[in-house]
Amino acid sequence: MLDSLGSLRSLTAGPWIYPVVATSILLDVFLPVLPSGFLVITAATAATAATATAASPDVPSLLALLLCAATASVLGDFLAYRLARRGGARLDRAIARSRRLSLAQERLGTALARGGGLLVVLARFAPAGRSVVSLGAGAAKRRSKEFLPWSALAGVTWASYSVGLGWLGGQWLGATWFSAGVSTLALFLAGGLAAYLIRRPAAAPAPAS
Repeated sequence: MLDSLGSLRSLTAGPWIYPVVATSILLDVFLPVLPSGFLVITAATAATAATATAASPDVPSLLALLLCAATASVLGDFLAYRLARRGGARLDRAIARSRRLSLAQERLGTALARGGGLLVVLARFAPAGRSVVSLGAGAAKRRSKEFLPWSALAGVTWASYSVGLGWLGGQWLGATWFSAGVSTLALFLAGGLAAYLIRRPAAAPAPAS
């Protein structure tokens, strides 16, 4: 059956699921079309159902999956940040030609300078937002201690949310493809909300009295 527990287990069985998930998350900072979120959710759904029935070494551990996803997210951000930081004048010209990258670079610099990095966390959920922010931070030559702690928080938040969605879906709807699809839709909805919050114009400062 399409939505059987066995079909989900066959997709996520074995220790190979960890390097596959990690590679997908690591690379989707450069290729945002990779289905990293769906892979995390599907593996978490299968793990939840297996835990509820009988423990099996063939299914991933929820904790190991969370740690794997969060670590790969931070490493991918750092790689993009370092490449952009060393990109030189050519990358600067490419960013200057892109209104989206230029705006993100400006807003990120302002947020980090004020000691806040909520933009980094929100961008982790928005479509391609992770790429724009990581590259923008590097191109703007932001210090690593300004960017990486927020990147770590973003990676842990995104990984926890994705694994949590898989867990909830497995608990409520069982280990089915329908459950994985509903959980993935919830991840996309969070991404849409994050994109809206990022694009929303900042409030104008109050006039001096």
